[in-house]
Amino acid sequence: QMDAEIVEALERAEADAGVHAAIIQGAGRAFSAGADSKRDDASGMPVPTSPTDDRDGRELALRRSLRVWDLRIPVIAKVHGYCFGRATQLVIVCDLAFVAEDTQVGPPRIPLGAGFNSSFWAWEIGPKRTKEIFLAGRTLSGTEAAALGIFNAALPADALDEHVAAYAAKLARTPRELLTLQKRAINRTQDLRGFREALAQSVEVNIVAHNSDAVREINREIRERGLRGAIAWYHGDERGGER
Repeated sequence: QMDAEIVEALERAEADAGVHAAIIQGAGRAFSAGADSKRDDASGMPVPTSPTDDRDGRELALRRSLRVWDLRIPVIAKVHGYCFGRATQLVIVCDLAFVAEDTQVGPPRIPLGAGFNSSFWAWEIGPKRTKEIFLAGRTLSGTEAAALGIFNAALPADALDEHVAAYAAKLARTPRELLTLQKRAINRTQDLRGFREALAQSVEVNIVAHNSDAVREINREIRERGLRGAIAWYHGDERGGER
């Protein structure tokens, strides 16, 4: 639902000729902790689904991400607090992204799939860095994530609002039609290199992961222990060591 509402809000901004850029930010203590893993099955799906329904859901999520990518106006992500899992996908399809230095950034805290988030990251920072982060479930600071290229810059938390507002004001002084053409030229260069195809293949990989014994086991632990308990179990907090 939130994916759909974000896209709808951005489309309203796009339809307003007076809007030259849009900013996405979290309204609470975080940008986003990712998909709702407290549901009954993997990756925020409310009920167990067939592989076909799962594919339809993942493809819809991808289309919504690419709608942000294709928007005629630039979109800025302003990120604070936490930015995990699906939230990082949103950051990557935004045109610009700024982060508070103390933000925690990374893959989902508990793996309920594979290949979907990491394909976005691999495109942005390369395969070896992505494997280093995703194979071990590593969490980065905003400063570290910006150094890798997920964000344009990391700012002190108390300077983030002012910096992003000033940057958006600069964009607003550029004629909108030129912003659109610049964005389109840059994005088409990425498409020619295989951006969309790289993300599309991740859907199939993620469906296989959702139907694996490993993900079924993790879902059982979430049901039995609750999400916090399952995260502690997965990371070895109850056993004195990592899994």
